[in-house]
Amino acid sequence: MDNNSKKYPYSLDLASSLIAMALLLTFMYVTQSVLVPLLFSILISISLFPLARFLERMRLGKAFAAILSVLIAIAIIWTLGWFIVHQSIIISKDASAITAKVMSSLERAQAWVEQSFGIERTEIMDQLQDQGNKLASNAGSVITATFGSIGNMVAGVILVPLFSFFLLYYRDFFREFFFRTFKSVPHTKVDATLNKIYDVVQSYLLGLITVMGIVAVLNTVGLMALGIDYAWFFGTLASLLMLLPYIGIAIGSILPALFALAVKDSAWYAIGVVAWFQVVQFLEGNIITPNIVGSKVSINPLMAIIAILLGGMLFGLSGLILALPLTATIKVLFDAIPSMEAFGFLIGEPEKEHLKRNSTQVLLMKWGVVRKPKSSKKIEVEMEVDTETVPETVTMKYKEIHESEELPKDDDDVDANSKS
Repeated sequence: MDNNSKKYPYSLDLASSLIAMALLLTFMYVTQSVLVPLLFSILISISLFPLARFLERMRLGKAFAAILSVLIAIAIIWTLGWFIVHQSIIISKDASAITAKVMSSLERAQAWVEQSFGIERTEIMDQLQDQGNKLASNAGSVITATFGSIGNMVAGVILVPLFSFFLLYYRDFFREFFFRTFKSVPHTKVDATLNKIYDVVQSYLLGLITVMGIVAVLNTVGLMALGIDYAWFFGTLASLLMLLPYIGIAIGSILPALFALAVKDSAWYAIGVVAWFQVVQFLEGNIITPNIVGSKVSINPLMAIIAILLGGMLFGLSGLILALPLTATIKVLFDAIPSMEAFGFLIGEPEKEHLKRNSTQVLLMKWGVVRKPKSSKKIEVEMEVDTETVPETVTMKYKEIHESEELPKDDDDVDANSKS
């Protein structure tokens, strides 16, 4: 029977894959006003699934359990928003006093610059005014690019709860959709892949929430020790900025540092705030997150940074938040597809054998580039040396014997065999 299937060149397959990827990214960019709320809804529905299942076990209907879960999530988010807005209003009441202290600090800074570098105050004020005008002229475009239009924000507020409800309510319907889509794949593998995606994303989300709570407490304790007012507000706000991976805590330290610089008599308080937040970030990245999230979300830092940059280019601020869970999901899918398994390996974290000093030699032997030694056993050699007569030259002959080779027979054994 003739095989009619055509095998295309690798260059053609690669070009078609790149074109398909470019078209997909273009489609995602064009439809981001709907796609971004949908992606956030998927994350929220995954995090709310345990609550919905618990309510269903309490003999509540699936629809009512989904609605109640979404309402609880809205209440929690609204409470956090109210806390931030309320504290901001309280801080704004002292705006005049803070402004006066800021101006006093600015006067001292101008005097120090004039004494140290000989630059007059009028020149400094002109430069500051020019920079302020540039920032003011670009403020509108920056806010628009970061948060989008008011219409998109309102649409997101309405669509995200609605999408989350239907994703919880129709979850079995969507599961059967995947079974129907991948009929050629064993259903057990499809089900295992879906379950793994759920475990990875839920581990990331629940771990992130737990880590944010711990970081908020650590930030607040440090600010209280330094005597900074509104410590709970600044500590909680900085922990919420952990939604921006790697840079969230660093950005969150700027506001309390400026506040400390304005209200305190010494600049060392601001330096202390920045230093403490960096200590918290070190603890979070090396101790807290690895022990809470664990190895389920296995993304190496290089791929994580690239994913964050690409997410920011594609979806702006929302892309920075969505980058890591989407990358973790893509890795699970790549691991399940044999032809894409290498890319899933590239996204994951390297194993210990890749980080050892002799990892190159081990890797080459693993893939057959360098031959492995056939025998790793120790060989004992008996030697007799006559110390009375020392010859001018000493010659030693030896033959390397591998396990696959037969040992040479002694002359006595040959003679015994011939006699027999």
